[in-house]
Amino acid sequence: MSDAFAAVDLGASSGRVVVGRFHDGTLELEVVHRFPNEPVRVVGTLHWDILSLYRGVLDGLAAAGPVRSIGIDSWAVDYGLIDADGALLGNPVHYRDARTDGIADRVKDLYDVCGLQKLPFNTVYQLIAAEPTAQYAAADRLLMIPDLLAYWLTGGIGAEYTNASTTGLLDVRTREWSWPLISELGLRARLLPPVRHPGDRIGLFGGTPVIAVGSHDTASAVVAVPAEGDDFAYISCGTWSLVGLELDAPVLSEESRAANFTNEGGVDSTIRYLRNVMGLWPLQECLREWGSPALPELLAAAAAEPGLAHVVDLDDPVFLPPGDMAGRLRERAGLPAGASHATIVRCILDSLALAQRRAVRQAQELAGRDVSVVHLVGGGALNELLCQLTADACGLPVLAGPVEATAIGNLLVQARAAGVVEGGLDAMRALVRQTQRIVRYTPAGSEQDWDAAAARAGR
Repeated sequence: MSDAFAAVDLGASSGRVVVGRFHDGTLELEVVHRFPNEPVRVVGTLHWDILSLYRGVLDGLAAAGPVRSIGIDSWAVDYGLIDADGALLGNPVHYRDARTDGIADRVKDLYDVCGLQKLPFNTVYQLIAAEPTAQYAAADRLLMIPDLLAYWLTGGIGAEYTNASTTGLLDVRTREWSWPLISELGLRARLLPPVRHPGDRIGLFGGTPVIAVGSHDTASAVVAVPAEGDDFAYISCGTWSLVGLELDAPVLSEESRAANFTNEGGVDSTIRYLRNVMGLWPLQECLREWGSPALPELLAAAAAEPGLAHVVDLDDPVFLPPGDMAGRLRERAGLPAGASHATIVRCILDSLALAQRRAVRQAQELAGRDVSVVHLVGGGALNELLCQLTADACGLPVLAGPVEATAIGNLLVQARAAGVVEGGLDAMRALVRQTQRIVRYTPAGSEQDWDAAAARAGR
């Protein structure tokens, strides 16, 4: 029987299907299909083009050939609503849409129940925004994006735990839906399907099992952090940077709530204690606005710019929407209208390193755990300048890689469910260390310079 598995990995700007082959302690990866993920604005609302994504998934699975199973992961918080006949009630709304503006401020604090960072696009606020609509009234079930795609493949309905934990409706202690909270908010309990967990079988697609994985992409990425022991911080860096620690239990103190740290579910009943940092989104938006110039040359030019000359608070909500990102950066950083692309890119990366530094330090303080190394995984691991700046800012070595952490974590959970890989997270991470390229960045520079820059950025 084939020891090949297919990981469907959907990001905010693209999707891909990755085939992983396990043999004698090795793991070989092959990206068999890539496809764009381009949101569409219709009558003022920003939507995901979910049918286009599904076509990309089907084409990728066809290209994958025979595999032992399939797993799906994506970004968090967004969902589709289906009616009693199983039909999708409109394209899912994008988390960057403005429909949730101001709603979080009108809702009671939910931290003691769900332990989540208060973000304006959390699922709970999206549902409250949708509640007055005819679409909501006609809905029978809510399915998070990976669960919706798995439903179309198999007919199986459920809510995978790691993604459900990002909704604001899951009790962080019991790891089940908080029915009292759902009732108090006036939401329909019927909408929320039973919770399932990584490794559970969802159903069959053409005879091939579809397996629940850490369907929140960060949950899968953390599985593939090549750490030894537990004295590490992680940064899963792409459109967003998810910065935090892996814990056995949530941190629900008032200090944690005030610092806006989140307690999300991880694989094997772990807690991903982290903060959402704006990540590479501002850089991606600038590149789009500039006509997609060659990134390597732009990063080389940015590396030659003076360090920490211009910094901003990259977590300011002003940077959340798309459009005129360079203009907003110039305004907040006090840059002249003629500032070069390299100057703006250096501002973004210095500011991102500062934001990641703050999150790493706060996570240690709030959780009462010291770390000796930062693991940076995901697409950001290819950005050598960002990796070095993160090491400099944190004053800790940064181990960068694997780049394909999310797909690898997805594949490892599937392989373990099939009995091809044995053991817990330590064993899976040992396999990652043995088979994937990891690059070490040693901190340099002055901590005082970073302290001064943080003060200028208001951090």
